[in-house]
Amino acid sequence: MPYMNDIDQYGQNRTMGQGDHCKILTPALCRAARGFLDWTQSDLADRSGVSRSTIRDYEGDRHDVHRATEAQLRLAFETGGLAFVTVESGAVAVCNRQVPG
Repeated sequence: MPYMNDIDQYGQNRTMGQGDHCKILTPALCRAARGFLDWTQSDLADRSGVSRSTIRDYEGDRHDVHRATEAQLRLAFETGGLAFVTVESGAVAVCNRQVPG
């Protein structure tokens, strides 16, 4: 839903605010990543700085999360050793991050 409409410098009507964005971390992928690492919601909350209730509500499809919250969750997973990759179909998958060695 548009945040605010404005007329730009060229006289065109446009929407102001944040545009739509493609989420990488879906609720199902968040649950899968936690399972991959054997983390509870509390473990993820401790590692990400996001409240457990926000994680619970997001994973339960009760509400969406802000971009910054998604970034915090992804960083916690990536620090924990996971990588998010896009597969041929365009879907995002989670896997172990390989450490060069």
